[in-house]
Amino acid sequence: MESLMLSIDKHGIQVPITVYEDGNHYVLIDGERRWRCASKLNLKAVPAIIQDKPTELQNLVLMYNIHALREQWDYYTIASKLQRIIELYQTENGLAPNEITLSELTGLSRGAIRRCQLLLGLPDRFKEMLLVELEKPKSQQRLSEDFFIEMEKALKTVVRRLPVYQGRIDTIRDTLVTKFKNNIITAVTDFRQLSKIATAVDTFGVAQKQAAKTLDQIFDPAQKVGIKEAYSAAVEFEYVERKALRYVENLSDFLEEIDSDEEVDKLDDVFISKLRALYEHIGKLLGE
Repeated sequence: MESLMLSIDKHGIQVPITVYEDGNHYVLIDGERRWRCASKLNLKAVPAIIQDKPTELQNLVLMYNIHALREQWDYYTIASKLQRIIELYQTENGLAPNEITLSELTGLSRGAIRRCQLLLGLPDRFKEMLLVELEKPKSQQRLSEDFFIEMEKALKTVVRRLPVYQGRIDTIRDTLVTKFKNNIITAVTDFRQLSKIATAVDTFGVAQKQAAKTLDQIFDPAQKVGIKEAYSAAVEFEYVERKALRYVENLSDFLEEIDSDEEVDKLDDVFISKLRALYEHIGKLLGE
């Protein structure tokens, strides 16, 4: 603010403020910091672009494009205003805007819009929890926006793969919040492993009954079982094995390629040494 004031004092306002006329006065749309500096400097006039009075929808859209990213609003603030944009757009156009339309209107990425929609879909009591947290300094926030976003993404995956949990989803949220507060769930990113437990039903052919048994341990408030422990016991090996398989396939493709191109002599000595050690290790595993 101080540097802007010094610049305006020396060079004047280089970028006009934007206003619209409302009765016998003007309403500021963009340029609040420039206007405040001009007032403190007692400038008699400022350059301004005068626009037609916007509709509420136009005003919100303009506010998004000017302020949302520049001022780094939190996702809940963005989401609450996004809800109003959706309502106004639907009133004016007869249908709700899709992600592409919302992205074009607001300048937000489709990923950001999806995260906002996850927050908007929370039951009111969880929104109230989040509002209480957002009033605290960032360093003291425990139940952050990221927590609720990651939790909701994971629960959507769980319900999609195992619809049996749909009717219990609200009590499941309560349990997950409590376990996070009590450090049984230790990190926000643990929810990605919750998704993996559910997707293992299709990815590895894990029986729904087996996956549900693992999830029930996490969703049971009486059991002190976190996501990490349940994931590790149930499906972690399968995911690590699949990752290793990709490495094996890539190595196999590479070796076939250099063999067919007769480029074996170009291999580094260290690589050959590692390959020999791997060969011996594989031999032991296969009992050869």
